[in-house]
Amino acid sequence: DALGREWQTTTIQFDFNLPERFDINYVAEDGAQHRPFMVHRAILGSMERFFGILLEHYAGAFPMWLAPVQAVVIPIADRHIPYGNEVAESLRAAGLRVEVDERGERMQAKIRDAQLQKVPYMLVVGDREADSGAAAVRLRSGEDLKALPVTEIIERMRGESEVPTYVAPKAAG
Repeated sequence: DALGREWQTTTIQFDFNLPERFDINYVAEDGAQHRPFMVHRAILGSMERFFGILLEHYAGAFPMWLAPVQAVVIPIADRHIPYGNEVAESLRAAGLRVEVDERGERMQAKIRDAQLQKVPYMLVVGDREADSGAAAVRLRSGEDLKALPVTEIIERMRGESEVPTYVAPKAAG
């Protein structure tokens, strides 16, 4: 994980108790009843454990394809909320997960909260952005990309949101 720790995920276990508890028996070749051994397996362990490992591994900063909220639109003032909702709808129509922060907080507080939540993209909208069909883009890393057209933001975010495909290595020889 992010701290260099190792975690157990896959398990295979012998269970000697459940066959007895459920009174499970089988008739063997010798005609006598025998108690079986039970084998449990969990490919990823429990779902809770698996998600806990993901959280620890990424320290909460999930990659774009896995982030529950990929972008938050931050209107500078209440009068910018309608445009913020338009931007959000455009992103949603492109298959992206986005929220609009309509709280009456200051813009800097909204940005700080989005950074604490480790949202990959913060899209700030005000008068200039509404007039030009854009949003000021700030990444969770703190990098400021300045104002970009919404279509360009969508293209960039969709590229980063592609679910990676696993290609098994070819066997040697």
